[in-house]
Amino acid sequence: MHDGPAYSAETGGILVRVRPSYLAGQSDPEAGRWVWAYHVEIVNLSGETVQLISRRWIITDALGRVETVEGEGVVGEQPVIAPGASYAYASGCPLTTDSGAMVGAYVMTDAEGREFEAEIPAFSLDTPSTRRTLN
Repeated sequence: MHDGPAYSAETGGILVRVRPSYLAGQSDPEAGRWVWAYHVEIVNLSGETVQLISRRWIITDALGRVETVEGEGVVGEQPVIAPGASYAYASGCPLTTDSGAMVGAYVMTDAEGREFEAEIPAFSLDTPSTRRTLN
């Protein structure tokens, strides 16, 4: 699942790494369906425990259509991440075009209950035959 490039961003000591991967076996280009998986690792480089409360994804397809997806936690969890620890998960994204991009943010809380956003880096969703990089 790690055949795509890695993208990363750090916000306030929270490092988010994303590696997308095209899922040819789940895609059906003739039916207008392309599917990607993405593996996310969240590393707490700060000196305090944090909890991931919610997420916001902005998904753009090759035609410029934008969809925003928001919700509690990730994959049904609201993980607590201690200093120096990490949390990883995998999810997926179907599109009706053969490429697109995703970007977003996690709402986190610190030990005092203060909320802050950790940036999810922009990353491209490309089929193996159409490699692109974000500018």
